[in-house]
Amino acid sequence: MARIAIAKIQSLTIPWQGEISHGQHHYLTDKPEPFGGQDAGPAPYDLLLSSLISCTMITLRMYAKHKDIELGDFQVEAEFFANKEGQEWIERCLSFDTVHDSALQQKILEICAKTPVTKTLLRSLEIRTSLI
Repeated sequence: MARIAIAKIQSLTIPWQGEISHGQHHYLTDKPEPFGGQDAGPAPYDLLLSSLISCTMITLRMYAKHKDIELGDFQVEAEFFANKEGQEWIERCLSFDTVHDSALQQKILEICAKTPVTKTLLRSLEIRTSLI
């Protein structure tokens, strides 16, 4: 098995924005202006992972705002793996600065499974998500 790519996102204080990093490369993700963002954002697998983690962060922040829940600062990291048998999968890990109760942790995992990019990717590969 080999790690194909790695990406990380840190949520920012400006709504919907996050800083994505791939090694030494850093750039912003954001929602377009018509949807409340500032349009501040963009190798194939790196962009795939960036899409997944950006969507995860934005969906969680939208859910938190809708439910008036304070998630605090958090990061989402994803790694793409492949083995000799031709299996491919993504492992996604969320890390929160704030400790959440087990019910909210479970809800966060459920929301992660339902993000639009996750649903697209699940049609063709497995995604493993964990909290640290």
